[in-house]
Amino acid sequence: MKRKGLYFLIALALGGVGAVHAQDNTAAPASSSDTSSTSSTSAPAWPNGFDDRWYIAPYVGGYYNDTDRNTRSRQFFYGIGVGKFISSNVSVELFVDRTKRKADSDVFGQGNNWSNNNYGVAARYFFGDWNSWRPYLMGGVMGSYHHNPLDKGWDPAAQAGVGISKSITDSAEFRVEAAYRYDWDDKTQPQKNGYGDWYLGFALVAHIGAVPAAAAPVAPPPPAAPDCSKQFRNGVNLCDNKCPDLPEGTIVGPDGCPQKVVIDLKGVNFKFDRPKKGESNIEPTLAVPSSDSLAILDQAVDTLKRYPQVHVTVAGYTDGVGTATYNQGLSERRAKIVYDYLTSHGIDASRLEGPIGHGLNDPIDTNKTAEGRARNRRTELQVQQ
Repeated sequence: MKRKGLYFLIALALGGVGAVHAQDNTAAPASSSDTSSTSSTSAPAWPNGFDDRWYIAPYVGGYYNDTDRNTRSRQFFYGIGVGKFISSNVSVELFVDRTKRKADSDVFGQGNNWSNNNYGVAARYFFGDWNSWRPYLMGGVMGSYHHNPLDKGWDPAAQAGVGISKSITDSAEFRVEAAYRYDWDDKTQPQKNGYGDWYLGFALVAHIGAVPAAAAPVAPPPPAAPDCSKQFRNGVNLCDNKCPDLPEGTIVGPDGCPQKVVIDLKGVNFKFDRPKKGESNIEPTLAVPSSDSLAILDQAVDTLKRYPQVHVTVAGYTDGVGTATYNQGLSERRAKIVYDYLTSHGIDASRLEGPIGHGLNDPIDTNKTAEGRARNRRTELQVQQ
């Protein structure tokens, strides 16, 4: 390759780097704060998970010649590479570069040069994150065309080195590289099998093509739903509870919603002057037929079991016959015998207030007739709403 042609390619590549950088700046949002926020929290959504765009990489550097060449010890070299990343850490690059040395006049004659044009492929393995400083290892092979007064022709060559790379923008980066290159040229000076040279190079890498938009943030998975069958509010599991926000202790129905509970003991009436002191069996104390009164009490037990949050006050009453003092004790015995009936049928005593006697107070019927007095001889379960 002619020197002017390589100069033109490098100039073209440098122009491409500038265009890519300008494109990055133009595409940036107007707000710098938005830009910094976006770049720090999101990354482009590359289809393969990494930037696999083609890139061009013009480079220049210093070349340090093997003393066996019998040339000037060092000079500049320049070249250009074209490549792409095949994974997040590995790139493959085709390259061409040129160097030209002043030859020693004792060996090559006065005013002569020794040039090499190299055409090859190099692979680089990078360490670290894409946006950080990334050290790397490099290896490559090439064909080297040498031209000097003693010979011209092709020879195989290989190189190995290390370097470090850093992104400048989403589409541009620079890298610095030091490498050893061996050229198996055994024709220019037949007594030599080849030459080992060193170089230190600087490259600007420009990726070609648009940067994809950042991937939309992935919403976190919803939390696992708790087992509603094992969670309860007001005694109703949350699977069936239609009113789960009610405060604990609210009286609710089977669906968990508020329900007014009424426990009616109308029909549970006592014989006159019963129970006596010390009497504990409720059946003989009830007005006949006692089975009707017991059926009503059993319904009350069932209601209390279905609504375990319900608390009641057990209160007893009498008719108007007799003294107030005597009727007070009689009302307390009536409340106590119903209280004991409930607890003996599975109702916890913590849910029952009393027993309380109200004596001849608060009649629900007249005490002037036998029927009215019979209804006043009663016990009530007063629900605490």
